[in-house]
Amino acid sequence: MDPEWQAQRDRAVAAHAADLARRAAAEAEQAAAMLREFVAAARARDLAPAPLTARSYGGARYRTTLRGWYLRRDQSMAVAEDGLFYLLTVPASLAARLTGARIEPATPRLVLGEGGRDGERIPLRAVLDRLLAG
Repeated sequence: MDPEWQAQRDRAVAAHAADLARRAAAEAEQAAAMLREFVAAARARDLAPAPLTARSYGGARYRTTLRGWYLRRDQSMAVAEDGLFYLLTVPASLAARLTGARIEPATPRLVLGEGGRDGERIPLRAVLDRLLAG
C-alpha cells in the first residue's frame, strides 16, 4: 500500500471524526440550553416536578433522588430540576431495589429517539412545548 495514500486517508478520517465531534458537541449544547430554558419556564408556570423513577430492562421500577419532568410517555427520559437530561433505564440491581438507583446525566440530543424505530423520533423542542402547554 502506498504510504502517502495511507497518510492522506488517515488525515481525512481524522478530519471527518473531528467534524462529527464538533457537530455533536454543538447539538448537545443547543439541547442543554433548551432544557435549561424549559426548567425556568416550567417553574415560572408552576409546573410541579414529579419524583423520577428508573426502570430496569426487565421492567422493575427503582426510586431515584431526582425530581423533574418525563419527556417520553414511556418515562425512559427526563429533564430534572437541575436542568440536566437523564436516561432512566438501568440494569436490574438488588442494591438499587433497597437504596434506589443512581442515575448520571446523559448528553441531550435535539431529536429524542434518534436511531430508533419509526414513530419514536420526536424533536426535543416539540416535547418541551407540549409539556409547557399542559
